[in-house]
Amino acid sequence: MTQPKTPNTTVTFIDNYCTAYQKLFPEVRSYEAFKRLHLGMAAEIKRKTLPAIAKAVGLNNEQSLLHFLTESPWDIKEVRKQRLEIILQKIRGEEIILIIDETGDKKKGKTTDYVERQYIGNLGKTESGIVSVNAYGIWQGITFPLLFRIYKPKKRLKPDDVYKTKTQLAAEIITELQELGFKFELVLADSLYGESDTFLSVLNQYKMPFLVAIRSNHAVWMPSEQRVRFNQWKQFERIFSNGTREQRYIREIIFGKRRTWRYWQITTDITKLPDNSTWYVMTNLSDVPPSVIGNNYGLKTWIEYGFKQCKNQLGWADFRFTDYHQIERWWEIVSSVFLMVSLQFSRLNQPENIEDDSTDKDLLLKLCQHPWWNHIIGWNHRLNNLRLILQPYIYYCLLKPWLQLFNNRHLQLGFQWLIQIMNEFIGFIFSDAQSEDLSFYSA
Repeated sequence: MTQPKTPNTTVTFIDNYCTAYQKLFPEVRSYEAFKRLHLGMAAEIKRKTLPAIAKAVGLNNEQSLLHFLTESPWDIKEVRKQRLEIILQKIRGEEIILIIDETGDKKKGKTTDYVERQYIGNLGKTESGIVSVNAYGIWQGITFPLLFRIYKPKKRLKPDDVYKTKTQLAAEIITELQELGFKFELVLADSLYGESDTFLSVLNQYKMPFLVAIRSNHAVWMPSEQRVRFNQWKQFERIFSNGTREQRYIREIIFGKRRTWRYWQITTDITKLPDNSTWYVMTNLSDVPPSVIGNNYGLKTWIEYGFKQCKNQLGWADFRFTDYHQIERWWEIVSSVFLMVSLQFSRLNQPENIEDDSTDKDLLLKLCQHPWWNHIIGWNHRLNNLRLILQPYIYYCLLKPWLQLFNNRHLQLGFQWLIQIMNEFIGFIFSDAQSEDLSFYSA
């Protein structure tokens, strides 16, 4: 009987992470392409085009990667389900902070599905582009992507499409996450969602604590004899993810009298109230200190900046497809790579605190001595450290065509020795045995 083909290996921590998805791919070639895309998207490549990724991972051309994204019969819903299951296993039923945000990218022409001249929030202006509504989670300092929905402008709807606003898409995302078993400590969103009855009604339906932005001219109905009052400014320290601190100021805005929903103004300068660093927020949190309001809302700005960096680093907007089915596959792989990077947090940043006898502890302590190793806590710094681990494999793939022309046995053996050392970093491993218990959280 013919034995099934064993998938080619890449780098150990990538192979270990991708193993959780192996059963979802009907062909070994598809699974190998899945792993190579994770390797290429995580690698230090300026533009994550398929030709560039193919060169970096040792392929002669990009055809196998293109086939995987366009023709291979894998189910994106199953891949997404598995990614969310990995997150559920990691958080083990604990509450997370949920952030809802939209992101857009400039795209020229009209051939790409759902590209239209529209407002691109992260650019702050109207451009021809593609927009999606995205949900992210924060848990114990770890950031991970949850779900995304493409926004379909009315002018670009297909015959089977139903028009949905961005706030309707966000409400659908929250409902789906709730049904999957995610629990929320707090929901953060910008003013598009904070001013939406559709969005707020879903939060009220599930009794979710929220902290949302509102416009400076936000109106609240109150009796004519009542007035708007501004309490005194209170100073607090805005504590960032990397441990740095900045002085901020916060005061409560009271519309007549305190209500179930409370209103706050946050700024960096109480004299000038600069537009780019003054925020108005609404919340159903009542018995928390003002500093908690200020720091929790600051997480939204942090994740917006972080996702912008993720997009640039992993290639969210680098797709060269026009069909949304293929674009969706690309975005799902990017989300998976984002999660893979996030799951390496504790081992990469605090190897001295690893309590077990893992074989990679001594290696990580050694890697920390690399002059390019970054000891600052943060998603980008974590990615840069992972890229140092990937470097020997990537550089070997790039040099391999020359080594085939000009045989240098010593150089080849040196690379293989260094790659073998890097492969001692095991990384995150998903346990199927533990995942069987996750049905409890989705009950």
